[in-house]
Amino acid sequence: MTVPAPSFATLLLRVFLPFALAYFLSYVFRGVNAVIFPYLERDVGITAGDLGLLTSAFFLFFAGCQPVLGVMLDRYGPRRVQAVLLAMAALGAALFGLSLSLGELIVARVLIGLGFAGGLMAAIKAITLWYPPERWGLITGFHMMAGGLGSMAATLPIQWSLSLISWQGLFFWLAGLCLVTSAILFTVVPERGTAGAQGTLREQFRITGVVLTDGFFWRIQPLLIFQQLAFIASITLWIGPWLRDVGGIADKAARADIQLYTTAIMTLGFALSGVIAGWFRRVGVSDFASATLVSTLFALVCAWLAFLPSFQPVLAWLLFGFLGAYPIQYMPLLARAFPPDYAGRVSTSCNLVVFTVIFAGQWAIGKVVDLWPRTAAGYSPDGYAWSFGALFILQAAGLAWMLLSRARPLAQGLPAAAD
Repeated sequence: MTVPAPSFATLLLRVFLPFALAYFLSYVFRGVNAVIFPYLERDVGITAGDLGLLTSAFFLFFAGCQPVLGVMLDRYGPRRVQAVLLAMAALGAALFGLSLSLGELIVARVLIGLGFAGGLMAAIKAITLWYPPERWGLITGFHMMAGGLGSMAATLPIQWSLSLISWQGLFFWLAGLCLVTSAILFTVVPERGTAGAQGTLREQFRITGVVLTDGFFWRIQPLLIFQQLAFIASITLWIGPWLRDVGGIADKAARADIQLYTTAIMTLGFALSGVIAGWFRRVGVSDFASATLVSTLFALVCAWLAFLPSFQPVLAWLLFGFLGAYPIQYMPLLARAFPPDYAGRVSTSCNLVVFTVIFAGQWAIGKVVDLWPRTAAGYSPDGYAWSFGALFILQAAGLAWMLLSRARPLAQGLPAAAD
């Protein structure tokens, strides 16, 4: 007897929204340092390098656990894995609120990053389980929109909350939200068995090796890595200091407003990315080509912020937010480039390389900014110029590699994936 497909309402309430709520919280934690950094400078005495290390610590275990996470997602399913991880995030958030030194803050931030290591990957696995392949890009874009809403919440709402409670109290509230979301995932999301859950652990890890040595995977990774480094490092931290030190905006609320506008248009970009990709396909432009085109435009905006920072900086940041959201469409494209039961390991392998570089790169940006003497306002604008200029050059190199490579997808029948 044929089992009827779940209704739209069932998929929305029991699959999409629980994972979207977890991803919302992930982006709140990613971006909160861009608002609370003056309080950390005041209370803990951290430097720009320390701030970069602290923020990038989120991505340390986030990146390192990805190979294991991919196997766990394919073997045990996204519901159980994500629920356990969110409990770990709650522990990290509580410890962050109790921390009194940079070392303690870093340990807590590492635990938070571990707790949100499956924020996107578990959702992509759930999407591949419950939605047809032709809808993966669209649903992934809507899921990313939830992350964008989290980034918005990490701007002006966080700044407003700090007028009512301390930054320590804020993290205790966030810890509670993580626990509630963990309970929702565990009790609401249904199970759905897959062929990928079969086989020994050694066989499961062998598939991770297949993904990590695939030519088409590495054709895309350099550009995606450097684009995501620029995008995530800035949205989660450096936009705030940049607006203060380069943009000359001393007022915290005014900076939070601009960060809110940037993350709002980023959220719109996430929501529209799958729609735009569909429009490109209808006019004969492949997902591969459209994502590469938008990544190129994003790289040019990084050059704008590096070399013309005084020319319409707010417009530059708005474009940064909108264009930076689109290359997430590389993720469903990569998922379709491999057999369906590889989905968890494809996405987590991508995360492994992307977030390892983000961990090192965000720290490096802080170190570069620290090379110049501090100004009365904060850090020297020259450090930001060199940092964003380097990010532009790295993305240009990744684009050149992608265009010169001729590697094709492992899975057959992927239409126009590498045109």
